[in-house]
Amino acid sequence: MATTCNLTKFTAFKSEDEAIAMLERLRWPNGVACPHCGGVDPYRLTPKATTKTRTQKGLWKCSQCRKKFTVKVGTIFEASHIPVSKWLMALHLISASKKGISALQLQRMLGLTYRAAWFMAHRLRYAMQADTFLMSGTVEVDETYVGGKRRAGSRKDGRTTLTGRPGPQDKTKSAVVALVERKGRAVAFPVARVDGRTLQEAIRTRTRPKATFMMSDELHAYDGLVMGFAGHETIKHSRGEYVRENVHTNTVEGFFSLLKRGIVGTFHHVSKGHLHRYCDEFAFRYSTRVALGYNDTDRAAMLVLGAEGKRLTYKQPSSTRAN
Repeated sequence: MATTCNLTKFTAFKSEDEAIAMLERLRWPNGVACPHCGGVDPYRLTPKATTKTRTQKGLWKCSQCRKKFTVKVGTIFEASHIPVSKWLMALHLISASKKGISALQLQRMLGLTYRAAWFMAHRLRYAMQADTFLMSGTVEVDETYVGGKRRAGSRKDGRTTLTGRPGPQDKTKSAVVALVERKGRAVAFPVARVDGRTLQEAIRTRTRPKATFMMSDELHAYDGLVMGFAGHETIKHSRGEYVRENVHTNTVEGFFSLLKRGIVGTFHHVSKGHLHRYCDEFAFRYSTRVALGYNDTDRAAMLVLGAEGKRLTYKQPSSTRAN
């Protein structure tokens, strides 16, 4: 994927105007278009030498609807007072960091308040939310649990309960389901319940049934997946089986290892209300990894395009989606 600028040179901005010009090239590679009416013949407004009024940097006016706009209008950057140069630096850092970057780290590197850095990171994660697409080929599916560690408790008979694999009744954990195409894209999302109806409905709405061969473990919730799909193979972990010829779930488990290392090592704690944003972040980077022909510059450019038509206010970053 070719781009018109290199975001790895984000430290070389001589002025805010240069940063705005770069964002304009990324958002409008085929020419500036009005975000209000779609007009393709706007003109830039420049301050007049005879007046003392100041024109906002990067201000355009549409020759059709006569409305003014900047490159930030109609995107996650709209109404933000953070300089575009800092937005581009954060955009590069979050898209290039394999295990994510914390709001505290952004705060230190960009010289922002924690609240601004936290909200900036959530806006960027919202831009990483993939448009609806259907998976095909060989697709592995698996579920995991993320969240705080389970603590031992006392039973009525005086003995101590042992920590083990969390289940649906464990309120300290959140269930996450991921679907990963072999040598392809990934999608991950939290679910309220780990049962057959919930999982199979989520799988069927995200795959092309007749063109998909499913791989899963032996969880009973996946029973019956063969119906409507090209096939369904199960790997039996309870028997010590992890690979049987071409049957395995190692790809999706590798994705989960990245997600969990990011949550444990970078973010330390993720609330249930924000978990879906972090799932979007890790799925975006996985789907645009180097093995698929993308580099950090391509990934950052795709993130700018993903910001188109999305707005997120401070009071709504934890809004959840139906799965």
